[in-house]
Amino acid sequence: MSIPIIKIQECKLLGRFVIGITLYPYIFLKKSYVDKMTPEKLKETINHESIHVKQEEQLLVIFFYLWYGIEFFIKFLKYGNDAYKNLSFEREAYANESNLDYLKTRKFWAFLKYI
Repeated sequence: MSIPIIKIQECKLLGRFVIGITLYPYIFLKKSYVDKMTPEKLKETINHESIHVKQEEQLLVIFFYLWYGIEFFIKFLKYGNDAYKNLSFEREAYANESNLDYLKTRKFWAFLKYI
């Protein structure tokens, strides 16, 4: 896995409730949120976003975004505003963000078990 490049900055593009976003190979974290985080929460957030880096890598980036968009559309029809937290990519990242060793043992395309 390539090492993600972490950028901490204030970015209105991230939206009001977004803490971070991964755009391979970058992880963008909103400075106003990072400034209020405990060191443990920051590590978990970076781990969460690093899981997305691995997902993007395994799907050759473009297929990650295609899959993400299609799955979001399908989940939106089923869950409405709760679509985001029901995406397989997000479910995997949230379920494993506190396990800082997860990426060392993560299986190939592990997000599939969260569909």
